[in-house]
Amino acid sequence: MTECSSMDITKFVSSDLNDFLAMSLDLWPEEKRDDLRELFHRILNASDGTGFIARKNKEAIGFATVSLRNIVNGAKTSPVGFLEGLYVKKSHRRHGVAKKLVETCEKWVKNHGCAQIGSDAMDWNHDSIMFHEKLGYKKLYTTVNFIKNIDETKICCTSPK
Repeated sequence: MTECSSMDITKFVSSDLNDFLAMSLDLWPEEKRDDLRELFHRILNASDGTGFIARKNKEAIGFATVSLRNIVNGAKTSPVGFLEGLYVKKSHRRHGVAKKLVETCEKWVKNHGCAQIGSDAMDWNHDSIMFHEKLGYKKLYTTVNFIKNIDETKICCTSPK
């Protein structure tokens, strides 16, 4: 039996919080637990996005988050879906879990009227880039993102270097 045949993917519910936090801290170790908790609650209550969790034998093994955006670089339609986050525990990678999570997100955005879905990956994350390309995503271009603080009184915690 393959990993995917014994796996369930369900939409986020409030009881998924602790599993989401554990996995998202592994994916985004620079983030604070409270910020990720707030993100989870925003996803739960969003009308323009959602999250899905993959479980095998009730163990959380991965998640994906997706949203609807008005503008996505390279998209020819609007709204357009956007794969915001994707994570699979190391012990469950290369068994089709991420592919099934992405397919679930693609189905969700299609059901919400989208004809396209976008995503992004850091330029150093070659595994993610190859994964996207394997699923039919086309690499458009590489960008450099900039940020400038214009009101320090409204900036919490640390600022970009």
